[in-house]
Amino acid sequence: MSKLFNALSTLGIGLAVGASVVNTALYNVDGGHRAVIFDRFRGVQEKVVGEGTHFMIPWVQKPIIFDIRSKPRNIAVVTGSKDLQNVNITLRILFRPLSSSLPKIYTNIGMDYDERVLPSITNEVLKAVVVGI
Repeated sequence: MSKLFNALSTLGIGLAVGASVVNTALYNVDGGHRAVIFDRFRGVQEKVVGEGTHFMIPWVQKPIIFDIRSKPRNIAVVTGSKDLQNVNITLRILFRPLSSSLPKIYTNIGMDYDERVLPSITNEVLKAVVVGI
C-alpha cells in the first residue's frame, strides 16, 4: 500500500512540475491588442502576434503587448498669433499604432511612443494653424 502512495506522490509531483512549465510557456493576447516577441538570441521578431493564447519558449522569449485600439489624447499648447497675442489651444486627437509597424515602433521608440511622438507633432500642427489665422 505504501508503494502505491509513493508512486502516486511521485506522479503528482511530476504532473505539478509539468503543468507549471506549460503555464509559463503560454501567454494570452486580448482583443484589441497585438504582441511583439522579443527573443534573447534573435532580438525583436518581425511577426506580429494576433489575439488568442499562444506558445513561447520560457526564459528565452518575452511577449510585449501593445494596445492597438483608438485612444484619445488632449494636448494643450500656448502659442502666439500674428498680432503677438498668446493663444491657448487644446487639441483632442484619436490615435492608434499600425499593427504591422509594431516591431519598428518598439525597436526605435519604445513602449511610450505616444509620449515621445505626439506632443511634437501636435505642437507643430497647432502653431501652423494659429499662424495661418
